[in-house]
Amino acid sequence: MATFVLTHGGGMGGWVWKFVRPLLRAAGHDVYTPTFTGFGERIHLLSRAVDNDTHVTDIVNALEYEDISDCIMVGHSYAGTVLPGVHARAGGRIRRYVYLDALVPRRDESIVESLGFMPREQAQSTLAMLRSGQGPVGSGVHEQQREMAKKQPHLMPREREKWLLDHLSDMPLICTVNPIAVGAETIRAPVDYAAATHTIMTPMHERARALGWRMHEIKGDHAFIVGEPEATVRLLLGVV
Repeated sequence: MATFVLTHGGGMGGWVWKFVRPLLRAAGHDVYTPTFTGFGERIHLLSRAVDNDTHVTDIVNALEYEDISDCIMVGHSYAGTVLPGVHARAGGRIRRYVYLDALVPRRDESIVESLGFMPREQAQSTLAMLRSGQGPVGSGVHEQQREMAKKQPHLMPREREKWLLDHLSDMPLICTVNPIAVGAETIRAPVDYAAATHTIMTPMHERARALGWRMHEIKGDHAFIVGEPEATVRLLLGVV
């Protein structure tokens, strides 16, 4: 039996593991699905004070208060920016890491920089504006994803896509522009990386390869944890 801690992507929450969680539990494993502050059912905590370090603390606290050790830490999408910080503070509780089409941040780099959405100077000026109390609190990622799905539907049944889109919530804008304090290159433990075949995360796949992580491919889009839960679980059980 293994213990999995599943961490989610932008605009999502612990709810997004609805189709993965029961399959892992049916195979006899313990599963935890914490939600980051300001996301999902914790959207009421959305504020300018919530940043990447808050989410690192969310997971470190979950490990401590749930008495979790020797676990497999799984991160999808945005959670890739959280896992290195968790490793720095609580790596002794984690056996290995699995990145599911996740961001692979470098130290002092923001998400918008890593994906080529903004140059560093613009990200820094946006961060300064937000820290001063100006600008929007939320990023609008939930509405952005809904608009994108109209032009390019997800690779999943339409009713499941509707479920996914209906559940999306906003997230703190500051998380996208604040520099990530701990880079992925600092993880000193086995790491597996699952790369989706249809995704904007391709540059992250190259970073994972450059770090020497073990690579896997899942046929699907960035939301394969919802569209392809069986394939996701097969990969996770293979890691075990």
